[in-house]
Amino acid sequence: MNPGTARSLARRILAARARSILIDGPSGSGKSTFASRLLRELHIIRAPQAELVRMDDLYPGWAGLDLAVASVARDLVRPHSLGLPALWRPWNWASGTTAGVRQARAPLLLLEGCGAAGAASRAHADLTLWIEADSQARKKRALARDGELMRLHWNEWERHFWRYCERERPREGADLVLDSTAHQAYPQPSSCKRWSSIP
Repeated sequence: MNPGTARSLARRILAARARSILIDGPSGSGKSTFASRLLRELHIIRAPQAELVRMDDLYPGWAGLDLAVASVARDLVRPHSLGLPALWRPWNWASGTTAGVRQARAPLLLLEGCGAAGAASRAHADLTLWIEADSQARKKRALARDGELMRLHWNEWERHFWRYCERERPREGADLVLDSTAHQAYPQPSSCKRWSSIP
């Protein structure tokens, strides 16, 4: 993805004094890469301390997308927007249990992953991004990253994710839509007007 996109967005986040950023999109679309790049650019321009929480660390198993969507809205995004303790519960994939409770303490919260931008979370966020890519490219990236385990669960995960999208409409509610196919990003107009373009 074009590094300049993350750089420009980081400057706008700083100028707007945003406190919570949601990055959603299907598996393999480039969300994790973009979130890491955005975090790095925020540090470079000395933005307020930022914390990146990844949805991959929150799903209670392969069928746990909807539970994670509800929990981050209730326990993390909304409280963070109100200046209250913002909590999340990491999932131990090896044991199949939660691994305690963590608190997001940084002034700027980045939440990245499938399901990050459910309607309840968007209501309390300053900026929502949707990142997408060609379906074949997505699957190739996801399998290269996560290997045989992802191959076994790919179809199941895709079903859960697109049902979530039908219900929560994260793409339609995004402030910016980025297409990462061929490692490029194209800001596109969306239903929200606050961040409809990147200068």
